[in-house]
Amino acid sequence: MHSIRKGVVTFQRYVFPQHKALFSRLALGQTPAALFITCADSRVDPTLITHSHPGELFVDRNAGNFMPPFHGENASEAAGLEYALKVLKIPNIIICGHTDCGAMKAVWHPERAKDLPSVTRWLTNGKEARRHVMAMKLPEDQQLNAITQRNIVNQLQNLRTYPVVRHALEAGTLDIAGWVYDIEHGKVLEYAPATDSFEILRA
Repeated sequence: MHSIRKGVVTFQRYVFPQHKALFSRLALGQTPAALFITCADSRVDPTLITHSHPGELFVDRNAGNFMPPFHGENASEAAGLEYALKVLKIPNIIICGHTDCGAMKAVWHPERAKDLPSVTRWLTNGKEARRHVMAMKLPEDQQLNAITQRNIVNQLQNLRTYPVVRHALEAGTLDIAGWVYDIEHGKVLEYAPATDSFEILRA
């Protein structure tokens, strides 16, 4: 805790004064360019990956970067999407997974979470990705990466089940994308629906 408190003091003393105009503007409101749905993993820093500034990303994080399908009861996900699209008028949604994901490892080998009942229930959101990949009979060393990527595809499909998202897509006011961030190499792969594959992201 000491190092975290020290970091706050450093921010207040050295970082904040250098960006005072930015924070004065942010104090009046926010206009994010994207809703960034990603994993809670501490190694994934959305603003660092996208080279963004405070106020440019509306971030939603959970273990496994899941977006459960709409069923009228998942108030947290529905409320976040509703606020992002109807109030903030955000024009882009990105669902971003990453390599070496602990949640995906537990989806791949469910026994790893056998003593974590709440985690086990949450990870059922990834079971379809596992089923799809295991049916492909891939070599074992390719399975985790394939599950990570297929999970992104499935979460994009789930995202479309939310009425507020579907309406925005139909109105042409929203773009959605699926990414996988490669922690070791700093690369981002983007899902290409036309080929049902992931390709190196290019501007």
